[in-house]
Amino acid sequence: MSQLNPKFIYFDLDDTLLDHKKAERGGLRDILGHFDFFDGVSENQLLDTYHHINKGLWEAYSRAEIGREELQRRRFEETLQALKLDPEQHEATGKQYMQYYRNHWEWMDGARDAYHKIADTFDVGIITNGFAETQWLKIDRFNFKDTARHIVISEEVGEMKPHPKVFDHATELAGVNREDILYVGDSFTSDVVGGSKANWQVAWYTKTPIEQGHKLAHLIFDDFEELLEALGVD
Repeated sequence: MSQLNPKFIYFDLDDTLLDHKKAERGGLRDILGHFDFFDGVSENQLLDTYHHINKGLWEAYSRAEIGREELQRRRFEETLQALKLDPEQHEATGKQYMQYYRNHWEWMDGARDAYHKIADTFDVGIITNGFAETQWLKIDRFNFKDTARHIVISEEVGEMKPHPKVFDHATELAGVNREDILYVGDSFTSDVVGGSKANWQVAWYTKTPIEQGHKLAHLIFDDFEELLEALGVD
C-alpha cells in the first residue's frame, strides 16, 4: 500500500463522493414513468440511448465545441429522436429529469465516513465539472461548505477538467506546493491525467484501472478504507 503525505487534498464530486450514475439512472427511470409518450420504451433503451448521446455532448462541451444551452437542449432532443419520439418534448423532459435527478443524490459507498475522517485530519477542498447551479445545490445539500476550505467549479473557472487552468486555480487557492496536493477522483481523463499534468499526487478511485493509470496515479483504490489506510487516517 502506497503511503501518501499531502498537505492539501482535493476531492472530485460526482462518482467519487456522490453517486452521480445512480442518481442519473433513478432520474431517467422516473421520467420513463412520468410521461405517457415513453410507453413502449424500455428502461434499458432509454438509459443506453441517453448515456451514449449525453457522453458525446459532454465531450464536445469540454472541448468548447458547443455551449451549455446547446448541450442541455440536444441531450434530450436527440434522445427522443433516436427513440422515434417527438423531439419537441425535449424541454419538458429535461426539466422533469432534473427534478427527479435531485431526488436520488446520495453518497458513494464508504465515501461519507472517509471524507469526514480525512477532513478532520487534512485541509480539504472540492473540484468538480458540471453545471454550476446543480453542483452548488449538491454542495449545499451535503454541507460541504462546513468542511471544504475551497470549492472549485470548473464552469466558474471558464474551463473544464482536465484543463490546466482549473488545476492552476486550485493550486493557488490551496496555498501549498503542487507536489503537496493530492487529488482524489474517479475519471482517468479529467482527474488522473489532469492532476498528474498539474504535478499533483493522484489517488484514482476505480474498479477497472487501465495500465496507463498505474504509471500516473500514486494510489489506485476501489474501497475508501484503502484511501484511509494510505493516508494513515483511523
